[in-house]
Amino acid sequence: MRLSVLPRLAALLVLGASTALGCGGSTAPPPSMASPLLDKQIPDFHRPALDGSTIDTASARGRVVVIKFFAQYCEPCKKTLPEVEALHKDRPDVLVLGIDEDELASDAQQMVQRYGLTFPVIHDGSNVLSGRFRVREMPVTFVADKQGTIRWVGGPAQTGDELRRAIDTVSR
Repeated sequence: MRLSVLPRLAALLVLGASTALGCGGSTAPPPSMASPLLDKQIPDFHRPALDGSTIDTASARGRVVVIKFFAQYCEPCKKTLPEVEALHKDRPDVLVLGIDEDELASDAQQMVQRYGLTFPVIHDGSNVLSGRFRVREMPVTFVADKQGTIRWVGGPAQTGDELRRAIDTVSR
């Protein structure tokens, strides 16, 4: 009977030691919002951004990619956009792309200015990209691993911490 207790005791000691050393943090991503694109490749697109650059998702392979859909009328976007901008500044290894769903390009440009967005933003006034990504509500954030597979989808209630955890998980 004593022998069956030893493996459990050893496991508890290892777990306690790794937690004390800072290695016991959660390695699982936060819960993902349901999406038909989860565990599928990012839909490829080649589009001009508002800053004059060109975004080509196929050339982003090898990097973690965050794609953030938003619009001026979206109230939760007002909270999540500053968090994504802070993440963009903190994690230059991650490719952050914004996709604005407003009808007018001038509204998209206003969003970039209002929130001081420094990551590339595409104006998708015709909603072609939101259709390809099957966006049903906003904001929505897709996180893809270095192979271009979408591993996490965050919805309107996502927090900046959840997004960072999702990125940390796929960056390994």
